[in-house]
Amino acid sequence: MTRYVLALDQGTTSSRAIVLGREGIVVASAQQEFPQIFPGPGHVEHDPEDIWSSQLQVARDAMARARIGAADLAAVGITNQRETTVLWDRRSGKPVANAIVWQSRISAGICDALKAAGHEELFRSRTGLVVDAYFSGTKIKHLLDTVPGLRSRAERGEVLFGTVDTFLIWRLTGGRVHVTDVSNASRTLIFNIHDLEWDDELLKVLGIPRKMLPAVRASSEVYGECEEGLLGGRIPIAAAAGDQQAATFGQACFEPGSAKNTYGTGCFMLLNTGKEPVPSRNGLLTTVGWKLGGEVTYCLEGSVFVAGAVVQWLRDGLGLIRSSSEVERLAASVPDSDGVYVVPAFVGLGAPYWDPYARGAVLGLTRNTKAAHLARAAVESMAYQTRDVLDAMQRDAGLALAHLKVDGGAAANDALLQFQADLLGVPVRRPVVAETTALGAAYLAGLAVGYWKDAADVAGNWALDREFTPAMAGPERDRRHRDWLKAVGRCRDWQDH
Repeated sequence: MTRYVLALDQGTTSSRAIVLGREGIVVASAQQEFPQIFPGPGHVEHDPEDIWSSQLQVARDAMARARIGAADLAAVGITNQRETTVLWDRRSGKPVANAIVWQSRISAGICDALKAAGHEELFRSRTGLVVDAYFSGTKIKHLLDTVPGLRSRAERGEVLFGTVDTFLIWRLTGGRVHVTDVSNASRTLIFNIHDLEWDDELLKVLGIPRKMLPAVRASSEVYGECEEGLLGGRIPIAAAAGDQQAATFGQACFEPGSAKNTYGTGCFMLLNTGKEPVPSRNGLLTTVGWKLGGEVTYCLEGSVFVAGAVVQWLRDGLGLIRSSSEVERLAASVPDSDGVYVVPAFVGLGAPYWDPYARGAVLGLTRNTKAAHLARAAVESMAYQTRDVLDAMQRDAGLALAHLKVDGGAAANDALLQFQADLLGVPVRRPVVAETTALGAAYLAGLAVGYWKDAADVAGNWALDREFTPAMAGPERDRRHRDWLKAVGRCRDWQDH
């Protein structure tokens, strides 16, 4: 009887591998950073060979630390940085250019041209996304337009496209399998989320040959087997999911109306909206969550650009703290922010505002303002931005939130989570296992091979570390949020354009 599942978590700055047991507990893990390439302002690239070599190495390291072989693994599941774009030669398997990372703005000019040509609504209605350089489609077009001879090679079927999951599966199977899953496909700007197919009209607009594209499969099914020489045996590769969707699955957000928020550098919030895509009228993205057992689950997603990064600013920009871990103690040394609001619009505002011309501000300063008030207001800004996005989600979906599950680095801050519960008026739940992204990939893979029986079996593993219940009176909650919205209004459209 196989005892474990291996999750490969390929992120933007590092590759990780985690061995998990049946109870969803981490048995062993390994992590390795790899180089970031910045060819110009706002341009971000990776060498796909660095992605591959680091991911293979940590998989071997995690297995070694767990003292297991291939025969002990029921399956491998993959989760990955989304939207990052890799093109490679079909015959040799070698990349034809560096990967263009999701953060890269290199195709912003292509997006401006698409909007000017009136294509924005076509893309939104088919894909659920906004026309933005964030997504893969315009990155593919950029490479085909700029690498000499690449377009003609792609038209002859000699060049393949994949997001990072696709590239890893190709390499792991020795070039036998060219697939992606619905969650990653839904972030490319060329996938119709209603009929779950690549969209020929959008491909034509962007000039992308269909023969470059991988087959689109469920998030939980056996795609192929690892080459024997890589991890010591033929292990089934049985799941792929974009990182935020995997985290939502790992948090067992299986019911419509359930949501998770990841407090990282930014914040990513996903709300399960059930079996039908919900179009957003409030500045959110409509995305595929996962496909499991023939059924597709859709989500609404909101992205906040600056969350935990505001604590780094207190440390590096203002010198108020020496290490990020000090912020909780400093913020807790005062009973409240004394009317001070920090709006961390350092790179503009993301969802639900999408205002690239907003800039950050500190408002409500008096002679009584101390460093601790600034620290508290900075931490509270994460909770206020979360409320803005979740308010938009509930308006879009017509669903009332019962509670919010949380993860990410800043979720270790008890005071933040208590304030979050106060501000939302619903309980906030932090799980015991914080590795929710890897957990989601492992669960999807294990379900495909019968390691876990069904979603209920997986949900039974979710264990509560602590629940934070609202303690603030309704009128006080509403007053503070009104003042926050007033502060955001002062920051909007600040920069000339």
